[in-house]
Amino acid sequence: MITSPAPSSLGLSVFVQGLALSLGLIVAIGAQNAFVLRQGLRREHVGIVVLFCATADAVLITSGVMGMAQALGESRGLARALALAGAVFLALYGWQALRRARHSSQLKAAEDGAGFSRGAALAQAAAFTLLNPHVYLDTVLLVGSIGAQHPAALRVWFVAGASSASLCWFGLLGFGARWLAPWFARPRAWQVLDILIGMTMFAISALLVRHALAGLFHAAPPW
Repeated sequence: MITSPAPSSLGLSVFVQGLALSLGLIVAIGAQNAFVLRQGLRREHVGIVVLFCATADAVLITSGVMGMAQALGESRGLARALALAGAVFLALYGWQALRRARHSSQLKAAEDGAGFSRGAALAQAAAFTLLNPHVYLDTVLLVGSIGAQHPAALRVWFVAGASSASLCWFGLLGFGARWLAPWFARPRAWQVLDILIGMTMFAISALLVRHALAGLFHAAPPW
């Protein structure tokens, strides 16, 4: 067991893992992304919408990691079970991404329609973010359980990486909307993204299986 990880090596590795996992889960064609893209195209309350979506993800990820860390600290068997369950989920998610890559899809957000006040824009962002049951499965349960597998000294790196993914993605989507909209409207672009997401999910799934199996023979996780 590594008790004093070097920030320049293990910390960066865990940061990248959190970043890749969060990006793989958040980059998808959905109502929330379409809404952020719409606001970016209209240049309407972009900053506050991006900040809300990224902050909500960061809070959910942090609460998931910290809550799961406490639960997993009390049961190594639960830690292994959640690692294996997460591995299966990510493998299925990766398989679905590769299947999506075989079909044409696109993300569009029309610029027409009535504009929103700041309060209405925030209410819409909150609804698309917090009323989506998948956000709790992804950020709190899945990302939280994976992040909690790391030693306490490395969890902050994982949370930072996963939260940075949300900030970067929503910022890119909102502030780069006019440049990105034609690109997102191309099915080929989403096919490439889905292939990359599928490969990333399979890689992280393999790491989780390795961790779970190692936990059967070692007293401490091999991070």
